[in-house]
Amino acid sequence: MRMTRCHVELSLTPGATVTLPESAAGHLTRVLRLREGDECVLFNGDGHDYAARIVAAGKRETLAEVLNATPVENESPLRIALVQGVARGEKMDLILQKATELGVAAFVPVIAERTEVKLDAERAQKRLAHWRSVVVAACEQSGRAVVPPVAPASALAQLGGQIDAESLRLTLDPSGEFALSTLPAPAAMALTIAIGPEGGWSPRDRSVLQSMGFSGLRLGPRVLRTETAGLAAIAALQSRFGDF
Repeated sequence: MRMTRCHVELSLTPGATVTLPESAAGHLTRVLRLREGDECVLFNGDGHDYAARIVAAGKRETLAEVLNATPVENESPLRIALVQGVARGEKMDLILQKATELGVAAFVPVIAERTEVKLDAERAQKRLAHWRSVVVAACEQSGRAVVPPVAPASALAQLGGQIDAESLRLTLDPSGEFALSTLPAPAAMALTIAIGPEGGWSPRDRSVLQSMGFSGLRLGPRVLRTETAGLAAIAALQSRFGDF
């Protein structure tokens, strides 16, 4: 029987009793119908799963006893950062969810010249909170105990300071200099892949990426949608250099 996993933003120590946040308590006791004495797995993003037991399930608070900690060693040796042109609604959710399952280490949403989504400050903050919740849920489902960070959406021109200086930087380009078979192994096992929004990268966007050291990667003869392109590239790169 598969044990229910639930993310909590708490310090977890074997032997301690913790008060579960309302969101986690509601999910465990009202949705999954766990009661006192039932067990679950908690994780807080530190790389461990914590076996826990519900010791009180009241209307005001739910308490869980932390039983033990188990290291989770399923992070890919290839650290992939996905720079994703912000896509509309469910497309962005799909990208974040599936890329998390595929082992992406970090997400950097960017606003490009052809981005169709318009985000004012308030909406950007709400979308960021939603995107992070999508990633957490994907970690719960996929068994990951390290939650990939999601950066606030920013202009493509501001990307430089947000990515690993040592990473191999790639963007999909049908006339790019590299094919998957000729791509050199990332020296530091760190790789950044940049995927355009629904309208693709504009010539100006490509010039900005090139100035930041991004090289073109050819990935087959067909044009891929934004919600397909990143996932296909991540899977291919994990097969070539990662843990697939």
